[in-house]
Amino acid sequence: MIQDVMADAEARMGKALDALRRDLATIRTGRASPSLVDRLTVEYYGTPTPLNQLAGISVPEPRLLVIQPWDRGTMGAIEKAIQKSELGLNPSNDGQVIRIAIPTLTEERRKQLVKLVHNHVEEGKVAVRNIRRDAMSSVRELLHEGMLSEDDERRAEQQVDVLTKRFIEETDKIGKAKEHEVLEV
Repeated sequence: MIQDVMADAEARMGKALDALRRDLATIRTGRASPSLVDRLTVEYYGTPTPLNQLAGISVPEPRLLVIQPWDRGTMGAIEKAIQKSELGLNPSNDGQVIRIAIPTLTEERRKQLVKLVHNHVEEGKVAVRNIRRDAMSSVRELLHEGMLSEDDERRAEQQVDVLTKRFIEETDKIGKAKEHEVLEV
């Protein structure tokens, strides 16, 4: 029973870290990365469709993204989606591919992005803490149902705390790495 609660909490905390990694991957750094535009949705025949399902995305140079749509009719819609996004990028279209030059970041913009990274990291920590709260309440329910002794409950709570601490530290590491990447000139 305790193992089930721990396994569930660990799996959910792992998913929270994966979500944090995905969120941080969309934050623009000084380098081009296909993950910058992976989550963009494009209006395709009246249906919002992820960009990576409509086009091939490549990085031929460190500061250049190339998007090659499989259907040339989607060029305009892809360009509009990129311009409307909060990325602040201007695509250029030559009829065959869409090129996006990634400009160097100013110091002020880097500081804004670091604040955004901190916000995402804090959201990740809150998610981990919420999972901790759910696990603790599950352990208490087991105690009230008479399936655990008080000693087992204390041990289980300590295990949940150790697990939570481990995932909070991992969240901090991920945030520090992204912060370093954003501040890198």
